[in-house]
Amino acid sequence: MLDSQKGRIVGVNGNILTVEFPENVTQNEVAYAIAGDVKLKCEVIRVRGNRADMQVFESTNGLKEGDPVEFTGELLSVELGPGLLTQVYDGLQNPLNELAEQGGFFLKRGVYLPALDYEKKWDFTPQAAVGDMLQAGDSIGTVPEGIFKHRIMLPFAFQGSWKLTYVAAPGAYTLKDVIAKAVNSNGEEREIFMVQHWPVKIPITAYQEKLLPQETMITQQRIIDTFFPVATGGTFCTPGPFGAGKTVLQHALSQFAEADIVIIAACGERAGEVVEILREFPELEDPRTGRTLIDRSIIICNTSSMPVAAREASVYTAVTLAEYYRQMGLNVLMLADSTSRWAQALREMSGRLEEIPGEEAFPAYLESLIAAFYERAGLVKLRDGAIGSVTIGGSVSPAGGNFEEPVTQATLKVVGAFLGLSRERSDARRFPAINPLESWSKYISVVDADKLDRARNILRRGNEVNQMMKVIGEDGTDIADYMIYLKSEFLDYVYLQQNTFDKVDGATGCDRQRYAFDKVLNVLDTDFVFEDKESARSWFQSLRQKFIDWNYEAVGSDDFKNLEAALDEQIRKQVKNA
Repeated sequence: MLDSQKGRIVGVNGNILTVEFPENVTQNEVAYAIAGDVKLKCEVIRVRGNRADMQVFESTNGLKEGDPVEFTGELLSVELGPGLLTQVYDGLQNPLNELAEQGGFFLKRGVYLPALDYEKKWDFTPQAAVGDMLQAGDSIGTVPEGIFKHRIMLPFAFQGSWKLTYVAAPGAYTLKDVIAKAVNSNGEEREIFMVQHWPVKIPITAYQEKLLPQETMITQQRIIDTFFPVATGGTFCTPGPFGAGKTVLQHALSQFAEADIVIIAACGERAGEVVEILREFPELEDPRTGRTLIDRSIIICNTSSMPVAAREASVYTAVTLAEYYRQMGLNVLMLADSTSRWAQALREMSGRLEEIPGEEAFPAYLESLIAAFYERAGLVKLRDGAIGSVTIGGSVSPAGGNFEEPVTQATLKVVGAFLGLSRERSDARRFPAINPLESWSKYISVVDADKLDRARNILRRGNEVNQMMKVIGEDGTDIADYMIYLKSEFLDYVYLQQNTFDKVDGATGCDRQRYAFDKVLNVLDTDFVFEDKESARSWFQSLRQKFIDWNYEAVGSDDFKNLEAALDEQIRKQVKNA
């Protein structure tokens, strides 16, 4: 830490302080406002001459003009090292379980704890040797962390090439122990520990090159993988009104998506939703490992009742932790819920700074901030040839489900997939409530594009017939049009909808999706002939129920084979009769 300097408060406006300082300060520098014997963490967000505007991450009760402020000379940073997995942090990376042990149910102001356990010993295995030339992000050794080999890397702050002069022998070490030493071309020698610090608002770029996301990240949710896929290293958003199923969809993605690490940033959400995450994650079984999902997860918890300023910090903390594990060649899924709360915090800060407002009083630079956040996702090739990725999914909670509001529109400009949740579908209990007509994706589906276009055409035409029937009624509809409507409903019920709470139907693998989609497409492409609408409706309802039952059976089981045979037989009979 640099020598601290002191300033003094000359103005207090909510959680914004105006501080006068004698020397230089830096944008995003951390400082502590001193109220009696309590130190409150702050961040410099604007510098004007010898005055700085600072946001306080705690309640400012008791602060007054003339109170001292200590500048640390450091940017707002997080601790990176073994022991991050399974942790629940607040937006400033304080471990909430330990905070609760110290202060009880109501967290005290001015209490900041180390993010990692500095007394725990880790079994270090060196990979580099004395004399090796390394660059930032290169691996020195590994320690086991759960099911992963946690890489101990040359700190990201080390610029240029460094020669190792000392590497610890294999053994158990704490985070306070020196595990290596390195010297640069200027003769400067530095000690290296298993833990390092990195500013949350600066992307980690210690990789060889950034690649274009192309491979589909299998989520095992049929409507996503087939119709609106997400790429490994890509970005997506799930806007939707309250009660549309965002939280359940988030749990399903966390549990079944093909990602090594899951990081959830509960940013400004209601405490009830966060409690649901904290209760369920330790109980959810991880289908990849057979252990609990929390073993490969990190939760950043900042509820709506916590200080507004910490919402912004929670989003950046989460994405920095995601980038750190990406540097180990792992695929990380980061889910931010919800970016609307973050934007509301930005609006509040902007108002108190008396900046010129943009649309709906959000700051004029909202779009650039949201774009910079999603740009931290990506697929990268590391210097050792390994591939790592960060996939970012952001929930958006627009007021009244209005997708035209600024946060949703700014998000849609930068993401690669839009999974729009629909109030109409959720009210009809059609889950996942992703609207198949409004959503879109720029990524590659697990199904051939030609087949997908044919299915989308049925959905689109079926919706047109449905809207027409609301006006003229079923009796005024031609039977050919009515068949299109029945086929679109069949596709919706048996393929787009999925029971997240069923062990089999809750997660559909890539091969089964292709197999089931071909069967559905066969029904959509076949020209069936019926005497009247009633017989057509009855036949499709029977086929639909058989198909739904088939979705609930494990592949290869006797029931699976019997139901499939019954499906094929019903279709064959109808075609033969026609």
